[in-house]
Amino acid sequence: MPATPPLPLLKRVPPGAWTGVPWTYGTLLAIRAFFHLPYMPTDPFPPAPDGWVLIASGSVLALFGCVVLRPRPLSGFGLLLAGTYGVTLGLNGLTVGLIHYVAIDIALGWIAASSDRRRSLTALALAIAVLPFYELTRTGIGRPLVALGDTTGRGDWQSWSALALSAVVAWLIGNSVRQNRAYAERLTTQAATQAVTAERLRIAREMHDTVAHSIGIIALQAGAAARVTTTQPEAAREAMRAVETEGRETLAGLRRMLVALRAADETPALPAGLGDVDRLAATTTAAGVRVDVRRCGEPRQLPPDIDLSAFRIIQESVTNVVRHAGTRACRVTLDYRDDELALEVTDDGRGHGTVTDPGFGLAGMRERVALLHGEFTAAPRPEGGFRVAARLPVPTAAVAR
Repeated sequence: MPATPPLPLLKRVPPGAWTGVPWTYGTLLAIRAFFHLPYMPTDPFPPAPDGWVLIASGSVLALFGCVVLRPRPLSGFGLLLAGTYGVTLGLNGLTVGLIHYVAIDIALGWIAASSDRRRSLTALALAIAVLPFYELTRTGIGRPLVALGDTTGRGDWQSWSALALSAVVAWLIGNSVRQNRAYAERLTTQAATQAVTAERLRIAREMHDTVAHSIGIIALQAGAAARVTTTQPEAAREAMRAVETEGRETLAGLRRMLVALRAADETPALPAGLGDVDRLAATTTAAGVRVDVRRCGEPRQLPPDIDLSAFRIIQESVTNVVRHAGTRACRVTLDYRDDELALEVTDDGRGHGTVTDPGFGLAGMRERVALLHGEFTAAPRPEGGFRVAARLPVPTAAVAR
């Protein structure tokens, strides 16, 4: 069994890591100014003790939310927002920091890409609502909404609108990814269904072509045996031996087909081909309907699909002669041309009954020829009898061989 290819990097790294790393970086970047590090900007007004408590507890909540983001998306996202809210309040920020909100956008995009639309829209509403909620909280506790020196009076609502817009964009990207994935899954399912249907039709054609001819021969031989049982015992025994032989060959063919269907890891050899036409003619002739085989051109090895389809068309046509034509002979012509194989089966029988036959014989032959991009005709002959003809194109590479 071939080794499973490794997952892409984006799938190997959990969403909590993609969210937690930038969020942690944003927090460290925000508090670095309070520690008077060399070559770093400093802030002379560090948070009060209760502010540090908010920063510490908010960090725990946010990072725990990143951890549970995959198994519980909405709960993890809510904890991430609550932690970000607490840290921002502890830092006395006018609004949620840009890097913190980038982490929120990453989590929102992942939820939109991996969850249903109701859940992702809920996450989008929470991401947008945390911004005005934070501003209202600042108003409620008496903190200013504008920075020192801001004379516009607009405060930080303009940056809030930009952050809200980034959340909408993150949701749209994630939702687009989810829709593309769903579309690809539908296409895969449809292709698998079509493949199963095509395989069922192929198996049905093989079963029909394998069994129909043999059953027709068996019925013919059994009827002949029944008619001469008392008058010609030896002829009756010969007919019954032919029935036994044909039955055993049919069972062997069905067994080979079932074995081939069970062999999942191997390409089974095709069970029949034009090399079996003479054996088919001998069996049918022994059953009482003479089959004359005529070959034109130079016989050569054909591609397996063409070889099998040509034989099945001949087999089904001869079976129809035995069952419907009411005649004692038919002719099979194989014409090996430069770029195609032309085959024809004719008889001098009643010339009706197969064109409108409700069975699968003509339909199966027509399907085989269509799959090989050939031409197929089946109709009564003006001079009496019935004619089946097919032209199967032979690829240039096969002709060269």
